[in-house]
Amino acid sequence: MRGTDKASGSLFSYVDLEERIPPRHPLRKVRQVVNDALASLDAEFEVLYTDFGRPSIPPERLIRASLLQILFSIRSERQLMEQMDYNLMFRWFVGLGIDDPVWVPTVFTKNRDRLLTTDLSRKIMAAILAHREVAPLLSDEHFSVDGTLIKAWASMKSFQPKAEATPPDDEGPGDPPAPNTTLEPAPSETPAETDPMHHDSRRHRNAEVDFKGEKLSNATHASVTDPDARLYKKSPGAGAMLCFMGHTLMENRNGLVVQGDLTQADGHAERKAALDMIHRHSPGSTRQLTLGADKGYDAAGFVSDLRQACVTPHVAQKSRYSAIDGRTTRHEGYALSQRHRKKIEEPFGWAKTVGGMAQTMYRGVERVRSRFILTMAANNLARLPRLLGA
Repeated sequence: MRGTDKASGSLFSYVDLEERIPPRHPLRKVRQVVNDALASLDAEFEVLYTDFGRPSIPPERLIRASLLQILFSIRSERQLMEQMDYNLMFRWFVGLGIDDPVWVPTVFTKNRDRLLTTDLSRKIMAAILAHREVAPLLSDEHFSVDGTLIKAWASMKSFQPKAEATPPDDEGPGDPPAPNTTLEPAPSETPAETDPMHHDSRRHRNAEVDFKGEKLSNATHASVTDPDARLYKKSPGAGAMLCFMGHTLMENRNGLVVQGDLTQADGHAERKAALDMIHRHSPGSTRQLTLGADKGYDAAGFVSDLRQACVTPHVAQKSRYSAIDGRTTRHEGYALSQRHRKKIEEPFGWAKTVGGMAQTMYRGVERVRSRFILTMAANNLARLPRLLGA
């Protein structure tokens, strides 16, 4: 018998949001871990808010929504609010009822920027890793470290000499103006068009820029769009770009990220960030740790600092003038660390293809850093359902 194609006119729904999510959906385990982690941070949230005034967006819901944006590759806050308006699974994860209104995108953005600082992003990651089900997955002795470039939200046209840097005019693409020419109104133009205050697209064009023959340097130039971005390239064959440098510290047992950081890009940033992260993760550790890394970390000063901190430097050897000798390479653990350290590329790849960090949409090293750390925490959450057998 053929069914009837009649639109339902039901006014009320008696199905709970909890019942609409499949029992074995991966987000169930992610939501459980996130809720437990946020509950442990309740005292931290309490000191961030006053006990008077108009209630803001609850920090727990704001963080869950930010994690959803990363996990599902939602490219803007406006699109996130649109999805939350009709996506029942998103409402369930964030904690909104089926009749609760979603937030205005600009209000959500303002509240998020005030809440999600670098310090709080690190505490969220630490709370997730300290969860009773997640902590047994971590190694507390063997780690790997690496860095990657995060493209800044700034174009090369904004990279101008510091003395004469002016904000670029982004009205639209155009050709470079001819030399020694002025723009004069044609005889047929009306008085409104000849008015100096009248908008003339010919006067406000995003002219093409030719950098040929011009020496660009971070010492003499800066981006007027994001002054914290630096012109840098990581490999000899690659082109330089305005970017930041993201750093991660990974434990070697299951490849979970235990520390994250982001700095301005330069040749010493990776080694300095590696020391900061290992000290932050294991302050005053009395047990011997190991740290795997690629050849970029093979520097005498860095290796010496690791040995003084009771960390065995399992760093890949350079072909010449290596600071790593037979005292380290003769042990079986060195070869094991070299195999495990390559897994650190997986969080970087996930962050850039899924987490939206191939080119950040944020400006300023502080905002980009807090987002990068939260993205690494989301990468850990994405892997938990499989690791926990959920």
